[in-house]
Amino acid sequence: MPTTVAPRPQADLDLSRTRPARIALVGERSAGVPAHTRYAPMLEALWRRERLLVDAYWVSTAQLDGPRDLAGFDGIWLVPGSPYRSEAGAVSAVRTARERDIPLLATCGGFLHVLLEFARHVCALDGAAHAENSPGSPLRLIVPLSRDLVGHEGTVHIEPGSLAEEALGARTTVERYQCTHALDPRYAGTLRDHGLRFTGHDDDGHPRIAELPGHRFFLSTLFQPELADDTSRPHPLVRAFASAAVGSSAET
Repeated sequence: MPTTVAPRPQADLDLSRTRPARIALVGERSAGVPAHTRYAPMLEALWRRERLLVDAYWVSTAQLDGPRDLAGFDGIWLVPGSPYRSEAGAVSAVRTARERDIPLLATCGGFLHVLLEFARHVCALDGAAHAENSPGSPLRLIVPLSRDLVGHEGTVHIEPGSLAEEALGARTTVERYQCTHALDPRYAGTLRDHGLRFTGHDDDGHPRIAELPGHRFFLSTLFQPELADDTSRPHPLVRAFASAAVGSSAET
């Protein structure tokens, strides 16, 4: 069963007039993953600073097998912490968000599973694999980095007119990573040709943000916005995602 992240703030909240958006944090909760310790203060800051009321619940990838498993959620956040307990469950979460127009944010390992889902179900690359889980696959879409980015900080250049630029309000951002794998660049063109847009790149031109035009909110990052220095000020991408989830909640 999903477990809640933290009690919602209530001191100045009239619950009779405010319906919180429900967000699924998809992944395996672990005190050893730095990002996972950030969600409770992040939710508090979203309410205190932005008046965005969000209830977040942990949902293990092992619990996911299809759309009904995420029914009732207004947003899906595929969080860092791969390898996930179930690659199929992580991919299912992305597919549910994409096909049902549910706001999606996917970070770090989540970004890589967005690429897997899109390759398999939109580009018809049925055998697309993650080298972390299937090192012997002939179609390794996700491969080890020649130099991992664990603890690395770097500049990301943002494409004009993108959802990322709208959310960030800037054409560059400096972000933090904890990753060891990335997209095999040989497949980037195929993903683009089928509609995925890479809207953030590092100094060497490698994709660091992907989004899906026409979707309510569908954005994934190889970096971890959770690791921003000041948890009292939600990262702009987190704020934009929460706003989309709140908007989705208001329509139901």
